[in-house]
Amino acid sequence: MSTENSKFKDFNFAEGELLLINKPYKWTSFDVVGKIRNSLKPLKLKVGHAGTLDPLATGLLIICTGKLTKQIDTFQAEEKEYTGTMILGATTPSFDMETEVDQTFDISQITEEEIYAATKPFIGDIEQYPPAHSAVKVNGERLYVKARLGEEVELRKRFVNVPEFEITRIELPEIDFRIVCSKGTYIRSIISDFGLQLNSGAYLSKLTRTRSGNFLLSNSFEVLELVNYIRSKKEEAKAQEEA
Repeated sequence: MSTENSKFKDFNFAEGELLLINKPYKWTSFDVVGKIRNSLKPLKLKVGHAGTLDPLATGLLIICTGKLTKQIDTFQAEEKEYTGTMILGATTPSFDMETEVDQTFDISQITEEEIYAATKPFIGDIEQYPPAHSAVKVNGERLYVKARLGEEVELRKRFVNVPEFEITRIELPEIDFRIVCSKGTYIRSIISDFGLQLNSGAYLSKLTRTRSGNFLLSNSFEVLELVNYIRSKKEEAKAQEEA
């Protein structure tokens, strides 16, 4: 593959690269890290991501390699943007589609005006509880591990900032939205609380991270596209050594 007519470049993974990846549906963030790390073997490099995406979410995942992993916290602290879809009139224990619907509500009387107005309490500095099914650690153990075992945990509120919460489509029970938020914001929690704001329930059915800081999903690589390119460059290098 030629770098002259493609979006690829001659990477220097050891010195440090920032890679924008479109995380596939049902992949964990660590699946992506592992796939890229394995493609770089036999190089033993540090590879990490700057901000977890849930397995059922897709979109922009920032991967850092080599010396650039020291800057992960900086990239992770950047503002994020998401688009997604919620289902109004039902709830799930995980606030998304990981678990089955456990309660339903009549939404026939809810108007579009009420839906638009319900975003207002979630704009600005807000408090939220992380979902019980989340990667937050309590006493050194992930909440989702405890939740799957049926254990009850005491959830702690966190303060986050949401500069923008926009409703972009209403076709009940589906509602599309766009949210801009600070690091550590749980979109699932916002959606669950949004349902409560309407005296109903809601859960997240689709989520895509479209931006992190100044980095855009539109400039990202597909995982396998990048992995295949890395492997092809290694094969080229090996062939040159043997020639």
